[in-house]
Amino acid sequence: MTDAKKSLKRTLIGKVVSDKRAKTVTVLVERRVKHALYGKIVAKSSKYHAHDETGAYHLGDVIEITESKPISKTKNWVVTRLVEKAAAV
Repeated sequence: MTDAKKSLKRTLIGKVVSDKRAKTVTVLVERRVKHALYGKIVAKSSKYHAHDETGAYHLGDVIEITESKPISKTKNWVVTRLVEKAAAV
């Protein structure tokens, strides 16, 4: 039952490109698709605003986000886990 419930929500993995807003991170998700006419593999990207309650995720972190009910006008995603911590500069 829990597996069926889990599969209804989409999950994406992306990189945090902004952590300036309170309780929100902006995540850049890149995907590679084949061009419909020319057949070339093209990189496409989308930015999503995700809810980060504790403010634990920072610029450069690779995180997983899951679809949720609308939290604000632009936020429909919640951060679920840290995939990879950003390298220290």
